[in-house]
Amino acid sequence: MSFGGLILGIINIAIVVAILLLVGAIILWFCSWIGFAVPQMVQRLYVGIVALIALYMLVALLLGMPIWHVVRSSLPVAPEPKHWQPQIIAPEQRG
Repeated sequence: MSFGGLILGIINIAIVVAILLLVGAIILWFCSWIGFAVPQMVQRLYVGIVALIALYMLVALLLGMPIWHVVRSSLPVAPEPKHWQPQIIAPEQRG
């Protein structure tokens, strides 16, 4: 893996962590706005889950494993088609 790929991967992990923490902060703000107190233990649990996700992404980045398979198929992969070459037919050979 190149150095640039490693830096982009780390930036990607930071963006995912920031988005997850922002979503948690928005949910916490909404709950406090409607008067529902979220216990401190639940907040710590959420931050711990975000940290585990970041750790998994970091290990996957360093080992070169895919994080998620977006498209999975049980169908066999079709072979590559052979390159088609046009045939030049002389005018006298045309019917």
